[in-house]
Amino acid sequence: MIRTAVLGSAGALIAGALIAGATAAPAAGADDRHHGSTEARGVQLAAARAAKTGIDWTDCPADWAIAAPIQCGWVTVPLDYAKPHGKQIELAVDRHVSTGTKAERQGALLYNPGGPGGSGMAFPKRVVTKNPLWANTAKAYDFVGFDPRGVGHSAPISCIDPQEFVKAPKADPVPDSEADKRAQRKLAAEYAAGCAERSGGMLPHMTTPNTARDLDVIRAALGEEKLNFLGVSYGTYLGAVYGTLFPTHVRRMVVDSVVNPATDNIWYEANLNQDVAFQTRWDDWKAWVADNDAVYHIGDTPEKVEQAWLTLRAAAKKSPIGGVLGPAELIGFFQGAPYYDSAWAPTARTWSDYLAGDTQALIDAAAPDLSDTAGNARSENSNAVYTAVECADAKWPTSWKKWDRDNTRLHQKYPFMTWANAWMNLPCATWSAKQQNPLEVRTGKGLPPVLIVQSERDAATPYEGAVELHKRFKGSRLITEKGAGSHGVTGLVNPCVNERVDTYLLTGRTDRGDVTCSPHATPKP
Repeated sequence: MIRTAVLGSAGALIAGALIAGATAAPAAGADDRHHGSTEARGVQLAAARAAKTGIDWTDCPADWAIAAPIQCGWVTVPLDYAKPHGKQIELAVDRHVSTGTKAERQGALLYNPGGPGGSGMAFPKRVVTKNPLWANTAKAYDFVGFDPRGVGHSAPISCIDPQEFVKAPKADPVPDSEADKRAQRKLAAEYAAGCAERSGGMLPHMTTPNTARDLDVIRAALGEEKLNFLGVSYGTYLGAVYGTLFPTHVRRMVVDSVVNPATDNIWYEANLNQDVAFQTRWDDWKAWVADNDAVYHIGDTPEKVEQAWLTLRAAAKKSPIGGVLGPAELIGFFQGAPYYDSAWAPTARTWSDYLAGDTQALIDAAAPDLSDTAGNARSENSNAVYTAVECADAKWPTSWKKWDRDNTRLHQKYPFMTWANAWMNLPCATWSAKQQNPLEVRTGKGLPPVLIVQSERDAATPYEGAVELHKRFKGSRLITEKGAGSHGVTGLVNPCVNERVDTYLLTGRTDRGDVTCSPHATPKP
């Protein structure tokens, strides 16, 4: 459950001028170290084609809701890099050209927001909105976003009818009986079968290494000799895999809120570790709500806030709020608080209003909107890609006894997210498409210093992941936001972090050693 939450299938609410071709793309073959030389030659061929073709930048399609001066285009990549002359798919890309002078321009900065299943197409809007955190970087770089394979406009995949996907209320993720578990297992198996039926031809190729190869082809299409990359959440794992496969192609890389890249962590253990971290950050939020009881009137101790949560949950289970909000939907809404500090106050305010009699506010915030067919399709697609990538990247346990034992044990101490997360990932236990072995992330010859940014109490990507990547990428620098836990540190106002990210992207310089920063400002009620 690395990505920002959307509706889960099994009852869980989880959670400038055209310059392409001006610079020859470096040969990929010498660097692609995964799956032998076949895929390496495939990337080399695809990158050479892309460098020659470039990108035909035009106004974005009207229904993409991406207005000028942002431009859109397409990059063609092989579905299977072992068969580079076989089936091709088109990846959607967009850009806002750098705002500085020609002398200031350093190239393109590519972005991935996470997921897997997240679209990066909103990234160039940071320039349009004049986001002050990125103003200096925007002078030096074209901001380039893209939809990864399977996402959005890039050969999108699907596992279930989107309207069916968002229907509510769903079953309580926390099982009361063995019958409840059997029902959830059935839903997960049906979801996996739906993925195979609706998107089977794509599933074996929906891997992080293939997305990293796509990223290298996009780099070549942009005319960039080397890649500048910002990855957040799952985007850090994409960056780690890219840096391993193509170390000499990296110019600058910032990874923010880091997935632990250890092969034994991808992805089953990663999700178990999330359950612990989510409980920790949920507890942090409860303490904040209690400290601000004069504003919210939910409870003046964390224990009272927890009891209020359990009372709300039990009432919604007995009689879904507005007929549509049960425990699953409530988890989907309330998990925003452990994810992002920006959700602390809005979540508490909505809850407080509900307790004061405003039921509609909670319904509006947490219930699906069946009239929003486009948004529901995006949510379903995001969940499909999340499932497909995590299931394809690694071999998952197929023994229900193991799943049951591990999640039952965790739920005893970490009940907030454990079972919801388990059901969301359980389709991987019956996945019919080929599952790979995770790539051993490591430092290759020529890899420059990578900048790693991480909050100490992150729920979605626990701190240990940043430490592990720091060990594996020699010469990297780790910036720790001590005592903080919001997911996605580079988007927050914290001069200690912001100035170092700017300096690195603009000059390539890092501190002589790792840095610990004080936390960003605590949310105000």
